[in-house]
Amino acid sequence: MTSPTHDKASWLADAAPDELRRIVVALYRAHRLVSAITDLDVLLERILEESKQVAQAEACSLLLYDPDSEELYFQVALGESGDLQTLKREIRLKVGQGIAGAAAAARECVNVIDVGQDSRFYDFADQRSNFRTRNLLAVPLIDRDELVGVLEVVNKVGGAHFTGVDLHVMEMFSALTASALANARLIEKNLRAERLAALGQAVAGMSHHTKNILAGMTGSVDLIDQGLSQGNQEFLHQSWPVFKRCTERISNFVEDMLAYSKPRVPMRRPCDLNSVIQDACETFQGLLVVKKVGLTVDTSRLNRRPSLDERAIYRCVLNLLTNAADAVPREGGRIRISAYSASGNVVWLEVADNGSGVPEAIRESVFDPFFSTKGSDGTGLGLAVTRKIAEEHGGSIVVETAPEGGALFRMCLPCEHTTE
Repeated sequence: MTSPTHDKASWLADAAPDELRRIVVALYRAHRLVSAITDLDVLLERILEESKQVAQAEACSLLLYDPDSEELYFQVALGESGDLQTLKREIRLKVGQGIAGAAAAARECVNVIDVGQDSRFYDFADQRSNFRTRNLLAVPLIDRDELVGVLEVVNKVGGAHFTGVDLHVMEMFSALTASALANARLIEKNLRAERLAALGQAVAGMSHHTKNILAGMTGSVDLIDQGLSQGNQEFLHQSWPVFKRCTERISNFVEDMLAYSKPRVPMRRPCDLNSVIQDACETFQGLLVVKKVGLTVDTSRLNRRPSLDERAIYRCVLNLLTNAADAVPREGGRIRISAYSASGNVVWLEVADNGSGVPEAIRESVFDPFFSTKGSDGTGLGLAVTRKIAEEHGGSIVVETAPEGGALFRMCLPCEHTTE
């Protein structure tokens, strides 16, 4: 039978501190794999290893969806699940067939406590692999509303069954896996289209954005770890949403990879720019605490809701914060971010720091693709992507000397169809 519906709002409260620590560490390791491993087959196998471990399952498998035949087929299988080549060669499931097919058809997770009591269970894989399935959790892989495949964890270790906590954690792993697959398929498509130069820039852009997300995750992991070690539940609940938002951001890989590879039209809508800035600052807060950097935010002169591409502007703020954090001194580092409305129906966004500043001789070059003063620590795309987004909005960005003595980045954003 299928387990009862789990309250999504309560799953965090159900997780024991040790279990939550294990989940956070596994997710963090998996995200680091995405930025470090370029071989898709190796990456998927490593992600499934983490999935198997975090769910405490005996076996784990990944079935991909073939849209032409509308079938699912095995791509990766770990554990005592038999010969993968045999599974690949002999087993293909129609959407709706078996528990994996049911999850794909409904695009919802299916948690089966006892497969012997579930008429949907398709036992041919067990027959071919000499493996006995007792219970399983099937999670559909969805990328931008498109079915990619199904991730399954099989047989909870110790004879128990998979819980609501397992379900929500595997949803996070499925989002990561779907993004990795979509990213790989997009690369293949670009290669076939002979867009190698644009692809190189896009891959570098993806790596930079992943680095930004991992920066927020690193600080969040430290804060969550402190909350667990100190038994401070309030601190834990305050830190966890930041980490969760990071896992959601990373699922947008493919769109980020395309950010610099082709022209884009901003998806404008009236937005709360103050909230966008606060969201970026909160994501980045963990790293600022670790580096002991002071952050000041001033949006008191922002008196309208500009029509902007909210997600793109979030990336700009995060890129500028990352750039400033890298520039400030080890001790006494200070960053100031402000936004204000101005005449001419524009909004100015400024980020200043007390670092060494940008010499006039290279102020224009810092916005060029792949130009970096950080050596191997920088990709040279953060500021280039930021300028591209500003120009796509019909705006601009310049760098000057900040009153604090460091760099002052000033972005001008025309605001179409603003509301007071």
